[in-house]
Amino acid sequence: MDVWTETTTVRAFETDVHRRWKPACFFQNMQQAATHHAAHLGFDFDSMLAAGRIWILSRVKFIFTDFPLLGETVTIRTWPKGIGQKIFFLRDFEFSGQDERPLAVATTAWILLDPAARRMLLPQTFTGHLPDNRGRFALDEPLEKLAISDDLVERFTVQAGYSAVDVMGHVNNARYVEWACDSLPYGAFSNGPMRWLQINYLNEVRPGERVSLRAGGNGAEWRVCGQNLDSGQRAYEAVVAF
Repeated sequence: MDVWTETTTVRAFETDVHRRWKPACFFQNMQQAATHHAAHLGFDFDSMLAAGRIWILSRVKFIFTDFPLLGETVTIRTWPKGIGQKIFFLRDFEFSGQDERPLAVATTAWILLDPAARRMLLPQTFTGHLPDNRGRFALDEPLEKLAISDDLVERFTVQAGYSAVDVMGHVNNARYVEWACDSLPYGAFSNGPMRWLQINYLNEVRPGERVSLRAGGNGAEWRVCGQNLDSGQRAYEAVVAF
């Protein structure tokens, strides 16, 4: 199955005050669909872990056309599309609502990681077979570095607690989206839904570590970074546009 399809329904606890799906829900369901497709192809989490390798999300960009509302059925389609920049496994996503109403498209870049050593592996070390979807794009854009400056204002500090940490023992990718959204003024979301969002994950955040969320922008576009106060490393960078 070269392209994987699954559906979900927007639930009340996933929506904001406008009854829209929150941006982090796109990420949660993106990861779920990718996990299901990988398992269908024979690369489930436990098998990959036993082989000493696992895929970790490194970069992602979403362009939003619309946001589904409470009770709406959402269809997610996803497919791998080869190797990018010599180190990334690329995978695209399409989200549609009722009657195939376009919601969002996304392109993602994943790295292959040795989970014990926490060390990146080159794509050549992966001996499995993935579908050849070259030429099929949901979003035909390169995922470049964001290079966000240091002159951002600290909004708050958060500690990686139980609810933020996933099966890999680090903060889950969707939680960074929630932190990015919470670092913006609440009124930013009252002027209309988000148009696009890119996040680059730089260094993992482990349980108990503290992250300073810093943001700056002009209303239409915001830049966000998370600085790990314990390791001294920048955890992630994001650009959010309305």
